[in-house]
Amino acid sequence: MVNIVLLEPEIPDNTGNIGRSCVSAGARLHLIKPLGFSLDEKSVKRAGLDYWHKLDLNVYEDLEDFYLKNPDAEGSIFMATTKAEKTYGDAQYPEDCYIMFGKESAGIPEEILVKNRERCIRIPMVKDNRSLNLSNAVAVVLYEALRQNDFPGLEKKGQLHRSSWE
Repeated sequence: MVNIVLLEPEIPDNTGNIGRSCVSAGARLHLIKPLGFSLDEKSVKRAGLDYWHKLDLNVYEDLEDFYLKNPDAEGSIFMATTKAEKTYGDAQYPEDCYIMFGKESAGIPEEILVKNRERCIRIPMVKDNRSLNLSNAVAVVLYEALRQNDFPGLEKKGQLHRSSWE
């Protein structure tokens, strides 16, 4: 199971959207406080629609608490940042990987990135563009990790039905 980690998210709609993506992808969501909102806020649940109750959600008091409760993430977590030298497509994601995204206003703090330089990844963008919306960035990287592992546990084929206009 892919683990999406949000470090101090600030915008409830983004977190709701990310929660919905995690449910649809069979991923676990980890939120590291402080949060810029209450998880009871209507906007979080509205963005997550009727998926929110299905979400595998874990909330932590701080980064230290996260690593204490997820020791396998220490030293192996991927960190999404516009400051990375390699792209998200260059990384090799194990099925149970952790992928961290920072808060909307500032990203992951530089001191954390420096300690994890080899696992920093970026989404390519045009020059001078600050960043993608957080929920879009999570979806891009999450589905690359799933693709590399042949979408484990996900339904890969649909079926078209004959319509009345044929």
